[in-house]
Amino acid sequence: MKQTPSPTDYNFRAKDCLLGAQMLFVAFGALVLVPLLTGLNANVALFTAGAGTLIFQVITRGRVPVFLASSFAFIAPIIYGVNQWGIAGTMCGLVAAGLLYAVLSVVVRVFGSGILHKILPPIVTGPVIMVIGLVLAPVAIHMASGRTGDGSAWLVPETTALIIAGVALAVTILVSLLGRGLFKLIPILSGITAGYITSLILDGTGFSATAQAAFDPGALQNWTAPALISMQAVTTAPWFAMPDFTFPVWNLEAILFIVPVAIAPAIEHFGDILAIGGISGRDYVDDPGIENTLLGDGVATSFAALLGGPPNTTYSEVSGAVALTKSFNPAIMTWAAITAILLAFVGKLGGFLNTIPVPVMGGIMVLLFGAIAVIGINTLIKAGTDLMQPRNLAIVAIILVFGIGGMSFDLAIVKLGGIGLAGVVGVLLNLILPAGHEA
Repeated sequence: MKQTPSPTDYNFRAKDCLLGAQMLFVAFGALVLVPLLTGLNANVALFTAGAGTLIFQVITRGRVPVFLASSFAFIAPIIYGVNQWGIAGTMCGLVAAGLLYAVLSVVVRVFGSGILHKILPPIVTGPVIMVIGLVLAPVAIHMASGRTGDGSAWLVPETTALIIAGVALAVTILVSLLGRGLFKLIPILSGITAGYITSLILDGTGFSATAQAAFDPGALQNWTAPALISMQAVTTAPWFAMPDFTFPVWNLEAILFIVPVAIAPAIEHFGDILAIGGISGRDYVDDPGIENTLLGDGVATSFAALLGGPPNTTYSEVSGAVALTKSFNPAIMTWAAITAILLAFVGKLGGFLNTIPVPVMGGIMVLLFGAIAVIGINTLIKAGTDLMQPRNLAIVAIILVFGIGGMSFDLAIVKLGGIGLAGVVGVLLNLILPAGHEA
């Protein structure tokens, strides 16, 4: 008698293709947001998300129903890195960040998963996550008000920009609060859509042109235009095109800057695997093992960086969709991955994404980067950390000031600073400062 497969077993079926595409739709807004914010190619991000998910499935033997895509934790270092070393140099650091996951997976194999919490407790990961969000706050405000990320030039008149950013932000918040069913899982995509439609309305009514004609840029460069949206990028883009892959070049400074940032998402990975296990009723920490899920995530991240894509991470939105639809079959994520890879070769999709006005992204970023900081705060709260204990106070204070203040050390051949330095210093302080009464 043929045994009926469990709902959580890998079972690849043609009829699940549309369900897989739906999973990609849930992840789509967040997936493309990272490359659009950081200057990376959105089509490459789609390809590496799909390929990374398939790599993860091979390493974890198709056990876990998760989708891997662009990680928000790396937005700040990527923006900084692209400005400092270009995309190719930044990719070298991101390849190394993925390799750190592989190193941690080996450590877990040897010492058990408890070692992660000993080396990287909430007192370190919490403030590092806070720094990642808070460092980006000025970028969010600049873009929401119509300027470039560094605030050096105007892209959209301020009044127009604030209207668009306000709509995008408001819709994102309202959908996350009031949305029902699958709709609740796509607040970012909803916000981007609302901001884009608002931009079209402002263009169609002539408001954009009137505001631009009356706009005074002051001392900043003025790159504003009468229309917010131009479809030239869409019309000139081919229907089918090879994604614009960028290969890494060696850059030790980028490695030392970016690798410590992987500390926080590595710990978050553990929580993500516990969460999807709770949703599906399987213990994925035991089978396929947290050491294998970490390795899969790391290899997927390094592979993405080898082609110029953002680092990958497990997507909680997709896990939410799994819970909502009761679709525990990991093969559905194979279909989501295949769909992402196919869309990566649609040139006009990349052209369309590039027409999204900057204030739309700025509005989303105001919430997103603040939310990252709040996640860091919540990490400390959930751990019951007493921040008034001298040891804890010292660790958190130094991480925050070093990271947000931009402290850097010139180590002769390389420069270590910002978030990377904050992460390294946090780990070292946690290891060397005596525990005292907190033991």
